[in-house]
Amino acid sequence: MRLRIASLALVFCAAAAAQSSSGYVYVAPGGATSSGNTSMTLQMGVGGDFILGKGIGVGAEVGAVGPRSDFSGGVLGLFSPNASYHFVHSKENKFDPYVTGGYTMFFRAGHENLFNFGAGANYWFARRVGLKMEFRDQVYTQFTPVHFWGVHLGLAFR
Repeated sequence: MRLRIASLALVFCAAAAAQSSSGYVYVAPGGATSSGNTSMTLQMGVGGDFILGKGIGVGAEVGAVGPRSDFSGGVLGLFSPNASYHFVHSKENKFDPYVTGGYTMFFRAGHENLFNFGAGANYWFARRVGLKMEFRDQVYTQFTPVHFWGVHLGLAFR
């Protein structure tokens, strides 16, 4: 709990000093892959990304991941604070490619620690609204590695 509070405080402090920020909502069809077997999953969530300067950003998201065939059964909550690097440093550009990585916590009755990495882009089709496209892999490494990967599709707002 303290880690979540500290992470949220870091994100909101960064927002105050941020040169640019955006929020987003997404849905992500994907899978959970381990030992060559994949079970299809669905992820969804909301988050924000705050650009501190020269393309370096921090952000966080909260959401859920579960089996695609029965999303109501076996759903896990997720919390993910991340760092990002945006290759384009101007709000005037419509295309905003980036890479991201950080920590992920899955939670339900208890919690599990994972790490994540990904790459994607925002396409700003209007001044304050854009399309978000991202591939992200959240990796559990405690015993046999499990990759919870997804293709995030959503809307971004600034």
